[in-house]
Amino acid sequence: MAKSYTREARIRRHKRVRQKISGSGGRPRLCIFRSLNHIYAQVIDDEKGQTLVAASTLDADIKKETKKNKTGEAELVGTMLAKRAAAKKISQVAFDRGGFKYQGRVKALAEAARKGGLKF
Repeated sequence: MAKSYTREARIRRHKRVRQKISGSGGRPRLCIFRSLNHIYAQVIDDEKGQTLVAASTLDADIKKETKKNKTGEAELVGTMLAKRAAAKKISQVAFDRGGFKYQGRVKALAEAARKGGLKF
């Protein structure tokens, strides 16, 4: 019972965040989803409804370089996302943490994306 409550609470928090943040062509939204074993990140243009860039721990490029812990893998995802965004000439994004706390893997991904050149 507690598991469904925490999932519902995260969805409510995400809805609250989404009321304030939306991605545009000039400043798309960097959306993060964290599951138990993996982390996913997308850069989304909400006006067009398109995903511009995506990266996750399931990508073949990241699977080759996986570190032992999940935080290290999240850093790799953030770095890969920043490289792919730079290739598409995206430099500024609006950060959407997806209702998750800004700590651990979410923080590691965000800081790696900042080091890679994305501006939040």
